[in-house]
Parts: sequence; structure tokens; C-alpha cells
Amino acid sequence: VQLQASGGGLVQAGGSLRLSCAASGRSFDSYSVGWFRQAPGKEREFVAAISYSGGSTYYADSVSGRFTISKDYAKNAVYLQMNSLKPEDTAVYYCAANNRGETIRSSGRGADYWGQGTQVTVSS
Repeated sequence: VQLQASGGGLVQAGGSLRLSCAASGRSFDSYSVGWFRQAPGKEREFVAAISYSGGSTYYADSVSGRFTISKDYAKNAVYLQMNSLKPEDTAVYYCAANNRGETIRSSGRGADYWGQGTQVTVSS
């Protein structure tokens, strides 16, 4: 399964971006999906996850209330809406997924497939 993450870019602090994750040639209906990020010189960290049903969502404390993860069944994509962006949100963002019904954990457990990453840069 190939995941394609897109939507990154350069934005000023306080601005918004929406990242998209799509699975090439496949329906996302039965996939659990998560977003992770990695800043230069730092370890990868969990950002958000959504269950395969779309009924449950999970967020890192650092983004809770600012970011929203959602599934768009019509467009076969998972989005990460990022509002009130801060310079510390600057990182490469990766989406990950599985189709086993297991919610992706903050540790990365359950992430069977990874996208290539999209750069988000927030200027102060």
C-alpha cells in the first residue's frame, strides 16, 4: 500500500494548513490512520490518529484543540486540519496506516504503511 501525504508548505504563525493522506488505488474505508511528525534533530512524535470507523480520534497534548483529524469517505482521504500553527509545529509530517482494524498508537505501533512525508514550516 502506497500512502501519499500532501498539503505541506510555509505559513506564518497563527495560520492554517490542511494535510491530506491518500492510499493510491485503494479505499481508505477500512483503514486506521495516524499522523506523525519529525523535526530536525528530534525524534519522531505522534500527532493524531483516527480509528478505522472514523468514530474515534486521538491527539497529542501539544496539538489538541488546534488540529483535527478526519476521514473523507467520498474523496478517499484522511485530513489533518492544522489551525493556530506555531513555529514549534515545523516538521516533516508523515501519515501511517493499517487495514487490520487496529488504532495506531502514539508509539507508532500499528503503523504498517508509511507515506513519504510533507514539509510544514511555520515562520514566527
